[in-house]
Amino acid sequence: MVNLSPAIGEFAGTFVLIVLGNGVVAGALLNKSKAQNAGWISITAGWGLAVFAGVAVAAALGDTDAHLNPAVTVGSVLMAGQPMRLLTYIPAQLLGAFFGAAAVWLHYKPHWEATADGDAKLACFCTSPAIRSPLWNFFSEVVGTFILVLVATALFSKRVSPGGLAPGLGPVLVGALVWAIGLSLGGSTGYAINPARDLGPRIAHAILPIDSKSSSDWSYAWVPVLGPLAGAALAAEVVNLLGMI
Repeated sequence: MVNLSPAIGEFAGTFVLIVLGNGVVAGALLNKSKAQNAGWISITAGWGLAVFAGVAVAAALGDTDAHLNPAVTVGSVLMAGQPMRLLTYIPAQLLGAFFGAAAVWLHYKPHWEATADGDAKLACFCTSPAIRSPLWNFFSEVVGTFILVLVATALFSKRVSPGGLAPGLGPVLVGALVWAIGLSLGGSTGYAINPARDLGPRIAHAILPIDSKSSSDWSYAWVPVLGPLAGAALAAEVVNLLGMI
């Protein structure tokens, strides 16, 4: 019998990740929200807590990996094998991200009509660069995801915690890491660092009947997909080379 717990955990964890992550962006950007203009600190903190919550939910459902991110899954396969994860985890992550974005749309339903700025609405779903320069934007996503995979691997390394992390501490540390990446590196591209986090909600933006929405900006969509995958692959090679696991 196939164990469905990991795929269910990846779906549910990514769903929670996007509901809370895109939710904090929508709260900060949409008109007449009580959180409007909350700012970058609020958004990055919200995303860090969203990662913590999503990882905790995934783990509670029997998904001991709790990647919630195709780039992390690719890095894991390059470091530890088990390529079947690519066929089970990634579709679940994309579906979870899509439905999470749809849930945010429903939650803030009256606010879409009250907001005229189509770009602000798009930002509630997916990322866009502060300065559009595709190669440098790609590089930013590579760097951010490289740090994510490298440091996350180090946190769980037996060299750092010989006896293993205290129960429940892993999700907290990963959430803190994502918060740090957002604060330090997120200003250039909005730090997708996760293809599912960007692509699933971007598809939702294209499909959902959002009032006065702008283009879904598909010409940029390759950056937050390929950049994180490249960054994760590079981090995996460094981890393997240095024997960090």
